[in-house]
Amino acid sequence: MLVQSSVLNTRRLFLAIFAVLLAAHLCHFRVLWAEEDLPLAAARQVLFGHTLYRGIWFDKPPLVPLSYLLWAARIGEIGRIAGALYCTLVCWLAFAVSRKLWGEREARWSAGLMAFFLTFDTPSAVLPLAADSLLLAPHLAAILFAIERRPLLSGVCAGIGFWFNTKGLFVFVASAVFALSQTPMLVAGFAIPSAIGCGLLALAGTWQPYLDQVWIWSSAYAKNTFVADPVRNGLTRTANWAGFHIALVVPAARALMEGSRRWQLAAWGLISFVGVALGWRFFPRYYFLLLPFAVVMAGRGMALLGKRWWLAALLLLIPLARFGPRYVLMAADLDPQWSDLALDRESHDAAAIVNRLKRPGDTLYVWGYRPDLFPYTDMPAASRYLDCQAMTGVPADRHLTQSASVLPPETTAVARRELAGSHPDFIVDGLSEYNPKLALSTYPELKRWLAGYREVARVRGIVIYQAFQTSSATPATNPASASYSRFFR
Repeated sequence: MLVQSSVLNTRRLFLAIFAVLLAAHLCHFRVLWAEEDLPLAAARQVLFGHTLYRGIWFDKPPLVPLSYLLWAARIGEIGRIAGALYCTLVCWLAFAVSRKLWGEREARWSAGLMAFFLTFDTPSAVLPLAADSLLLAPHLAAILFAIERRPLLSGVCAGIGFWFNTKGLFVFVASAVFALSQTPMLVAGFAIPSAIGCGLLALAGTWQPYLDQVWIWSSAYAKNTFVADPVRNGLTRTANWAGFHIALVVPAARALMEGSRRWQLAAWGLISFVGVALGWRFFPRYYFLLLPFAVVMAGRGMALLGKRWWLAALLLLIPLARFGPRYVLMAADLDPQWSDLALDRESHDAAAIVNRLKRPGDTLYVWGYRPDLFPYTDMPAASRYLDCQAMTGVPADRHLTQSASVLPPETTAVARRELAGSHPDFIVDGLSEYNPKLALSTYPELKRWLAGYREVARVRGIVIYQAFQTSSATPATNPASASYSRFFR
């Protein structure tokens, strides 16, 4: 009877968690966050028949865009439903890890805290199904199987995580902490999805492009930080993260004071933090690698606090007060003009113009980092490049303000010449107005190519061009004074 009651209570818990997550995610169905734009765009191009890496330039592991194919890379409500289902899975895995380590009470706390921080953490990090968030489930699954002394399955999960995010290597190392005497089996498990993935890339003829885009480009990006003082930046951002997540930090610190596994658990946290620090950028989404450890430890700490648990729970008001009102505004379909959605607002309005002008079969190229234009317009790409990073050598996290290339000049020149051989019906330039040093017109290889297009509209910092030979549609009203539809439909 007690077992049945426990199972029933667990089912009710996760039904409640899913309901809350679903409601929160649906509040954001009208927008696309920056971290999901490129995977969505790449998945759309796969549906158009292009091959990842060979026919689409993509700098993340393949399972990131391929996971979007599960719902045909559609945007709107279905994408947010998928996100809520995935986050519920992550909560269940946090529950399972805590239950295996300690018991039912800790497990419930871990599941609830994970659901909370998958809702009220930074929206641009928690809502998109991007490389960092998609590693959460394999991360927790690998730790769970390692604790259960099933090293082969643990290695398999870490290996699958590697094809979502290369930081899956840190998950593998953390799993080894819990399965140190069974390391050979752990390595064998990691090797299985690794070998399958490498074999499929080789069969598709995309092995070398994969290395170029995911490893060579990414290593050049990692070596060239735009942060003036990386150490100070890391300390500041980590202190900010700890302060914002103080409701996890306090009970987690309490949990680390006791227990036979505390050194293993501390090593898990340390390894995860090293992964966060890799590249010295400390973006909020990077801390997702630390979140499973923090949530599991906080669940134990909450149980240890006994009747004083509410003192730590009160600290949840910090993130709730910071991001809770956003859900209300989004659900009410208001436009608060947030700076972190300004570029997406521009892309949405620009896509509305292109959608009025385009004809069946028309193709698109986007200069700048505006891959959201591909799902917003549902147009095939005219080039394998979905943005201009490979042609400027300037990563998207800095190209609005900086112009120093992280790639050799000859490499970017080759990419520009390849682009000049394409014939898009529309070019949407979302960068030149923001950073004239990276303007389309400044590159000799592209001047003659650009001469075949005429400007048909402007949306704040975006310029829309249409090819002369296909520009029979009536252009938009005076670009200088046009006012287009609101961002929230």
